[in-house]
Amino acid sequence: MAEVKLSAPLTDKDVESLNIGDKVLISGSILVGRDSAHKRLIDLLDAGKPLPVDLKGQLIYYAGPSPARPGNPVGSAGPTTSGRMDPYAPRLLALGLKGMIGKGSRSAEVIEACKKYKAVYLAAVGGAAALIAKSIKKAEVVAYPELGPEALRRMDVENFPAIVVNDTKGNDLYVEGRAKYQK
Repeated sequence: MAEVKLSAPLTDKDVESLNIGDKVLISGSILVGRDSAHKRLIDLLDAGKPLPVDLKGQLIYYAGPSPARPGNPVGSAGPTTSGRMDPYAPRLLALGLKGMIGKGSRSAEVIEACKKYKAVYLAAVGGAAALIAKSIKKAEVVAYPELGPEALRRMDVENFPAIVVNDTKGNDLYVEGRAKYQK
């Protein structure tokens, strides 16, 4: 397991070099959105309309940051449960999304889509929302401001910490971790 510095947005080469268990520090620009924003993106696709952002090479962090305190771009910014985005993730990965960041395991369909479209799923540490917020340097709403904390945002991050859970080879850190202790 390596420690890898990533610069977002990502390329196929970036994600193909990652393996489950790798610790990553992400710097650059990432998207942030939860269930409501994902549903709206899919609704636009279903209607044949363009998305408000280009997903190619992007990472999306499943979070709904709390309001910022004076002098900070956001308040607390912990990950939300990723499984709620599973119905939407394969279609977004097909459009070039290269990674997702959240907490919890993913469905077989999402893991297969990561293999097919060369993408990864990363876990952020739940319960460390204040620590994670320190890596966020800038935040702006890019779509759906009426959703409040669930609006689609773009954030500039520096050394945002995460761990590779699902890689482009179809491996699953949670499955392998459990298997070690079942022997």
